[in-house]
Amino acid sequence: MDRQREGSGATVKKPKVRSCLLRQRYGYQLLFSCLEGLYSCRWRRYPGKVVKPGEWCCSQRECVFYPVLAAAFFTSLFFLYLWRASQNDYNNFDWYSYTNLGVWFLWSLAILFMTTLAFSYVFLLLILALCLVSDGQRLYLHYYHKVGTVVVLIFAVTVFAVVTILWNQQWKTVMMSMQITAPFMHVIALLFMILLSWPVALYTFRLGKPGMYSPCIMEEGTLGPKPVLIGHRGAPMVAPENTLMSFVKTIEHGGGGFETDVQISLDGVPFLMHDTTLLRTTNIREVKPEEAEDDAAMFTWDVLRRLDAGSWFFKNKPFANMPAMSWGDRMWVEEQNVYQLRDLLRLADRDDQMVIFDLNRPPLVHPYSEEWIDRTLEVILNESHIRHHLILWMENIDRSRVCELAPGFQQTYNRKAPVSVLLREKIVKLNLDYREMSPEDIRMYARHNITSNFYVVSEPWLFSLAWCAGAHSVTTNAVHSLSYLKKPEFLMTPRDYRIMWICTDVFSGILIFLVFFFHWRKEKLASTVSGRSADELTSYNTSYSTFGSDSSPVPEMPTVG
Repeated sequence: MDRQREGSGATVKKPKVRSCLLRQRYGYQLLFSCLEGLYSCRWRRYPGKVVKPGEWCCSQRECVFYPVLAAAFFTSLFFLYLWRASQNDYNNFDWYSYTNLGVWFLWSLAILFMTTLAFSYVFLLLILALCLVSDGQRLYLHYYHKVGTVVVLIFAVTVFAVVTILWNQQWKTVMMSMQITAPFMHVIALLFMILLSWPVALYTFRLGKPGMYSPCIMEEGTLGPKPVLIGHRGAPMVAPENTLMSFVKTIEHGGGGFETDVQISLDGVPFLMHDTTLLRTTNIREVKPEEAEDDAAMFTWDVLRRLDAGSWFFKNKPFANMPAMSWGDRMWVEEQNVYQLRDLLRLADRDDQMVIFDLNRPPLVHPYSEEWIDRTLEVILNESHIRHHLILWMENIDRSRVCELAPGFQQTYNRKAPVSVLLREKIVKLNLDYREMSPEDIRMYARHNITSNFYVVSEPWLFSLAWCAGAHSVTTNAVHSLSYLKKPEFLMTPRDYRIMWICTDVFSGILIFLVFFFHWRKEKLASTVSGRSADELTSYNTSYSTFGSDSSPVPEMPTVG
């Protein structure tokens, strides 16, 4: 037989190309079978049907659902960004929930966890779809995943609507956070484009067949001084708020001032308490259970001074990221009581600390309901003997009379106003919500010797933004951490910013080119191999016909692989 083949002049080659194609096709069959199982809940040994050139990756009916998946992804992503940017105000949100529900719980963290979980679930589905599309698999999202996606979309839209309606001021927080993250959003967008370029390049070849401004970008040497840190009710993340320990910790961590809330007791003693009742921060339920829900100002100082104002700090943790405490500090917490304004002012004068406070008017039935300002001034001027320039006076009622009695007070206004109005009222400082922060306004007021304080600034990125914007001071819950910040986060020169943009553009351009080149090369190689296989089969058929015409024995089909 061998001589007959040699005499006929026909040569038969074993088609090893088919074996190569099999190895290439099923080299990653286990991986993509698992991905398809996770995505479609179809667990089988080999991957499913491959999309042929010129076909879409899914049926028309299936394609209708993918806008829902995309909407769930972007909605959950945007709300996750909004809620993460609002971390500075988590304590305010939890306190708002407490006042409405009567139960203290860290709802802010619960929402953050659920939003992160929902976003991760939809993001995983998109990654699985991207991997399957990149391998040319036909997509089919299982019914359970479709229900889950709809649930995520409803959840994201619901919480987004509720937060927007009840807490619409957080939009300003989002816009401010974009100022600090603006230099990096371009990088994230380009990385997202690079990720999408893989399936786009694949289907391009297959179907083709028939700035935002940031104040932290500045020249070297132009950064202003670090804002003064004013402890919001002291240092409430390391000690019970509005207590001696809290204000001492503010001094220890390098704070430059105290912020507090002042109320007048039934017998005329100004004391420190933020809430209108004593329920949250004292043991009033144990001492006076029948009167526990009464206004805080309706108790005498003899009752107030005997209340435990520290134990609640361990039972109902006010913050999620509270640092660890030493044994001595834990014992000190248990000793805290309601604090007098007089004692706070003496402490501030001793350690050269500014004091800014909200003065709460007592109820109408209170004996000092008409004399609350006079009584507070009496304590400041006659009992504490604090230097007047350390007082930041915010109360608008009888401001002119206060200026006459205490001309050394730093008159402070709690909203923006024309410069002429502020100068006429002898205002030297603005105390504003951090959402009102504007570098242009800060500079404008500073030209007229009016400084700006912003509250409540606790996140490093937000403090960095205030620093770059030129704020004179900030009221913060995190004196213990912000005091050790040596320079603003994300601070860069215009030259560094340009280099980052150029490098990112060049790098992303190279990656996108390589992705397109890879798919072009892969498709071209597949076409070449298919052509060679067809030629070999034609050659084999011709050889078979030649042997058949000579009445020779039929040769055996060569085995594959």
